[in-house]
Amino acid sequence: MMNNLLCKTFVMGALICSTHLAAQKVSDKQPWSVRMVESEMIRCPESWQLDFQPKLKWDYCHGLELQAMLDVYDTYGDKKMFDYALAYADTMIHKDGSIETYKLHEYNIDRLNSGKFLFRIYEQTKDEKYKKAIDLLRSQLDTHPRNEDGGFWHKKIYPNQMWLDGIYMGSTFYAEYAFRNDRVQDYPDVVNQFITVARHTYDPKNGLYRHACDVSRKERWADSVTGQSQHSWGRAMGWYAMAFVDALDFIPKHEAGRDSMLVILNNIATQLKRIQDPKTGLWYQVLDKSGEKGNYLESSCSTMFVYALFKAVRKGYIDKSYLEVALKGYKGILDNFIEVDKDGVVTITKACAVAGLGGKDYRMGDYTYYINETIRSNDPKAVGPFIMASLEWERLQQVREIVNQK
Repeated sequence: MMNNLLCKTFVMGALICSTHLAAQKVSDKQPWSVRMVESEMIRCPESWQLDFQPKLKWDYCHGLELQAMLDVYDTYGDKKMFDYALAYADTMIHKDGSIETYKLHEYNIDRLNSGKFLFRIYEQTKDEKYKKAIDLLRSQLDTHPRNEDGGFWHKKIYPNQMWLDGIYMGSTFYAEYAFRNDRVQDYPDVVNQFITVARHTYDPKNGLYRHACDVSRKERWADSVTGQSQHSWGRAMGWYAMAFVDALDFIPKHEAGRDSMLVILNNIATQLKRIQDPKTGLWYQVLDKSGEKGNYLESSCSTMFVYALFKAVRKGYIDKSYLEVALKGYKGILDNFIEVDKDGVVTITKACAVAGLGGKDYRMGDYTYYINETIRSNDPKAVGPFIMASLEWERLQQVREIVNQK
């Protein structure tokens, strides 16, 4: 009888919850950044449910979205957004600073990305468990496997490999930790990660950067001479572009090698302008095959590129003429990827769910592989950058309003 009662209670709770969610609406009077945050909070009532998760997981996607949500909170001041991010941190981090599902010995550089949103959680709560968790994540870098040139392996299970994705996951956290803890001795290593991966992945035939490189040249997907993977994947270059504009916030202007980072970032901007789809302003899943049969305009790389370009122009890293590229891309996102239902809930479509190289179900990284990976809506790797790109666009509108009023 007790089991029946519990079952009925659970069903009633689920019905109440679903009714409550169904009644929630998102106002179209709000900025796009706020609308997308509120839509995600409706889709995922508990923050640990982000990225379609059925159970607790310490994951880079949570960090990506929650960091974007904290940016919206900082801009517009709606405390429910901070509380939503805090709930994930509080759920995942134990009193001693250990992190649920995180295993340092796996040396997975993806796991460091969620450390970034913890900086602000700790800053506002002053709860020492968050500082301990941040320090735990930073300690991974002290023993993380490296190549001879100092480049971090993407994961322990991927020896000798540097992926563009990993620069965003590890080096932006590394840079912010160095800044916040006055570890000036770490900046050369941070800079080295950006420059080293560029050297390993640069394709001189088209000016793009390929997804990854195996410096040992042992993997089947790796070129026998260069060690590079076969193609320039849109999202990999998107991660890399975002990593520059975020890490540069914390790297001192006088730091040796910073000028080399700016050269690489400027090349990325040049190539993005060159391969931007002239009709929609968007970018393709496989960049070095833009416009070819089977390829498609993809939302995660497009939002990442628009965010990176907007911020790079604002910070003076690239010429202001690239603002037009970003504006065209942002309009393309709204026109081609954004859908709004009758309750105002915002959806972003056409994101590649995942793509990688090697692994158990071996991925060769050929053209056919990339264009046939699952495509889905509301993937956090598109949602987070869309929020960030929208904030940049909204900041630009506010500046223009102020200028027009003068």
